[in-house]
Amino acid sequence: MTTASFFKRLHSSLVKSAGTVVFGMEDGTVSIFGLIFGVAATTTSTKAVLIAGASGAVAAAVSMMAGAYLDVETTRDEINSNRELVQAESTGSASSIATRLSSRLSKAGLSVQQSNALASAVQHDREALSGLLLALQGALEAPLNPWEQALWMLLADFLAASVPILPFVFLTIARARIVSGAMTIALLIGLGIGRAIIAKRDPIRTVMETVSIGIAAALAGVVISVMINQWFY
Repeated sequence: MTTASFFKRLHSSLVKSAGTVVFGMEDGTVSIFGLIFGVAATTTSTKAVLIAGASGAVAAAVSMMAGAYLDVETTRDEINSNRELVQAESTGSASSIATRLSSRLSKAGLSVQQSNALASAVQHDREALSGLLLALQGALEAPLNPWEQALWMLLADFLAASVPILPFVFLTIARARIVSGAMTIALLIGLGIGRAIIAKRDPIRTVMETVSIGIAAALAGVVISVMINQWFY
């Protein structure tokens, strides 16, 4: 494989996994933002913050990776099952296939007249009949690769989780809190814009939602940490 073909394949994989990457980054950012600020609110030890942040980031990334793998694998198995069902339904005569197609179209919301007309239009085209049956089963033409999605999730989650942590590596606790907060908010704004583009939503509303979730996680982490610190120490 040449370098050009490798990067072309990598770009194609990233485009197909855009939703997974954005979701992974959002999860990693929000969860570790809350964890880091909760720990940093009750200690002056940079080491304690880094240990909590690093262990939380790795655990969350691996957990999300496993979740992404299982989700895509389940979807792929469902697609394959649907294809087998369609193949089984496509073994009869064209008229019987058209009858089943008409029934499926009616269940999907078309009127009886519309269903019969559409089924009749493709009755003599087995490929079209199978394609319509497959579409009505909700099966995708090209199921995603579970390992591909899982690895993108792992990378995205871990890289995003490192953003709130890094300032504590180089700065004192007091200054790191400020820098970490600013960097994380900036990342959440970028993720909000990414979500808006992918989902074709209002960018202002999506950014506000994403940032609000991150701030809420940080506040929750601080409140819980302070409460535990006062009650047990």
